[in-house]
Amino acid sequence: MQYAYHVFLLAGGIGLFLFGINYLSSSLYEALGDNLRNILEKLTTNPIKAVLLGLVVTALIQSSGATMVMVTGFVAAQLMTLTQGMYVMMGAAIGTTVTAQIIAFEIEPWAPLILFVGAVLYLFIKKRLATKIGAIILAFGLLFTGIYLMGEAIDRMSLGVIVQAFLDRYSNPVLMLLFGFVFTFIIQSSSASVGILQVIMASTAASDFSLSTVVYMIIGMNIGAIAPVLISSFAGNHAGKRAAIAALATKILSAVFYIIILIVWPASVDLIANICIDDVSRQIANFHLIFNVVTTILLFPLLGIISKWLMKLMPDDPEDTMYSKKLLYIGKGQDKAPSVMIAQCRQEIFRFAELCRTNYENAIEAFFNQDVETAALVREREETIDFLDRAIYEYLLRLHGKLLPEGDLMTLGKMFNILTDLERIGDHADNIAEYTIIAKEHHATVSKAAWAELKDMGQKSVEIVNDAVNAYMTKDMALLGRVQLEEDMIDDLKLQLENNHIERMRRQSCDPRGGTLFIDILVDFERVADHALNIAETLMATKPE
Repeated sequence: MQYAYHVFLLAGGIGLFLFGINYLSSSLYEALGDNLRNILEKLTTNPIKAVLLGLVVTALIQSSGATMVMVTGFVAAQLMTLTQGMYVMMGAAIGTTVTAQIIAFEIEPWAPLILFVGAVLYLFIKKRLATKIGAIILAFGLLFTGIYLMGEAIDRMSLGVIVQAFLDRYSNPVLMLLFGFVFTFIIQSSSASVGILQVIMASTAASDFSLSTVVYMIIGMNIGAIAPVLISSFAGNHAGKRAAIAALATKILSAVFYIIILIVWPASVDLIANICIDDVSRQIANFHLIFNVVTTILLFPLLGIISKWLMKLMPDDPEDTMYSKKLLYIGKGQDKAPSVMIAQCRQEIFRFAELCRTNYENAIEAFFNQDVETAALVREREETIDFLDRAIYEYLLRLHGKLLPEGDLMTLGKMFNILTDLERIGDHADNIAEYTIIAKEHHATVSKAAWAELKDMGQKSVEIVNDAVNAYMTKDMALLGRVQLEEDMIDDLKLQLENNHIERMRRQSCDPRGGTLFIDILVDFERVADHALNIAETLMATKPE
């Protein structure tokens, strides 16, 4: 029974330590996240600055995984180039070693006091800043309490002999590397895996410990740190997947380069160990730091080449470019002729119209196929639509402030209106995608008759959006007449379907949850038709664009 208690104590200590690491990262990220995103987006043009930025950001949020996932998102959205992202991720690998250095200070005896201070700030000081600081301090307290519990369990269970036997039996470098990789991939944090290794080694084998027995395990742990990026990339676009592969490639190359160093110069391990000869935890922390610093220096001049190679191996997907959060046709400079700038705006709005139309079609497909993955993609693309709407609108405002002929001012006025209607269609696509997720999660259903009516009206709403966008792009007056007829039809159909649905609800042939959803989506269909008509009616302006 006593042994079982010690096992539970060890498991609880590991669990508390992992929770502390995760809670610390999320608390720091919540306190600094928005600022960090802005900094990462703007200050990565210089390679050295990009590495330092990755280092500082990761040291602040205590999670290289979070930094790399954030960077992968920026690369996927084309707010950052692949090369810039790789520099930042190399810096993140160095930044994550800060956790191991903190653990090596053996602050765990102070854990109860740290917990108390954090809890007081978090629970009783009703100021936002104090609450955030309290959460961070509380996370440190949980982390060090977990370390203390692990150490106590290891001492009481006399695990030293078992650990030493394991290291002696499985000292094969390949097995140690694989063990470190798999363990870290499972818990998805190199900071946590290296920290657990520090605690175990410091608690069990201080007298017999040799840093050389675990160096390959630490190298494997550094490769395993890529887990969050690889997992998050599954749901990402082509550029995001390429960024994840780039991160994996740099991790593997880092391991290969340092293993060559160990083969050529095995005494380098003893050199690191002798820096703190009596402090096992610090030896592990120092090797973790030196490994990442050395491999960053070695890989630094090669990252541009690796990036180019990956770009050739996995060229840009045209769809990713279309959905990138940047203006493709509008130039940064404003020294061009007004006619050129207006032509660029028109091209950008054509692209914007195509995005909104495609996203609306995808939202309708997702709803009627109950496809939550496509619905999530629609909601993700809505962020790009909102970004482009703001960017184009700001550019149109600046252009409107110039001394322009009356005809050009009319053209700009029409562009403002079209931009607004297209963005509203994007909002309705987002609403319908949200309905898909709600219907799936809450099992909201409607009768077969109601579903068939919705499907028919949904298809008609897709057709009117397509006709309206085509009318705007081609200036086909015949399409304008068709859109006007379609809009009248949808208005009449909405009233008819509402009456049908009221009758079904009266007969209780529809689930109330699904009934509410039915009315909501009808409203979206009808309003989309209104916006489509507004877009098509730009053709009726007295002066064409």
